[in-house]
Amino acid sequence: MAKNPTHQQFYDLFIENLQDIYSAEDQYIEAMPTLLSAISTKELREKLQTHFEETKKQKERLINIFNELNETSTGRYCEGMSGLLKDCDNILKEDMPEIVKDAALISALQKCEHYEIATYGALRTFAKHLGLPKVQHILQDILNEEWNTDKNLTTIAEGGWFTTGINVEAAK
Repeated sequence: MAKNPTHQQFYDLFIENLQDIYSAEDQYIEAMPTLLSAISTKELREKLQTHFEETKKQKERLINIFNELNETSTGRYCEGMSGLLKDCDNILKEDMPEIVKDAALISALQKCEHYEIATYGALRTFAKHLGLPKVQHILQDILNEEWNTDKNLTTIAEGGWFTTGINVEAAK
């Protein structure tokens, strides 16, 4: 794949970041059942359950990318997601009203989503410049799903036409 040393280093950077997000998704999948069981708001639990299933499919697509590139998915542990999920775990241990806990979890989960959005955005751009259009397209699809999840979390927190947001309820 390498055309010159700089290209090879850029490709290696791409693979390292791909392994990082694979680890992040793996950690997210492992943590999600515990988080789902702690959520009291039906709409939030349903949206996160949907995203949980979506994340499993994202992980499968990442495996397909590794296979297509003849690379391994292992080799990196995502410290960033680990720290963000520790924050979620700390929230679960705090003594607070359920609605406040849901608001806190939305905030913490949006931090996770923003980490994923930043990483998938960079990966998509790397794939573009490495001349990997099929990989670029897959990463863009995943990025769109992450954006959608972040938007859904914001709507649940702030409320919409037919619902009062969790933050509004928690502030009462």
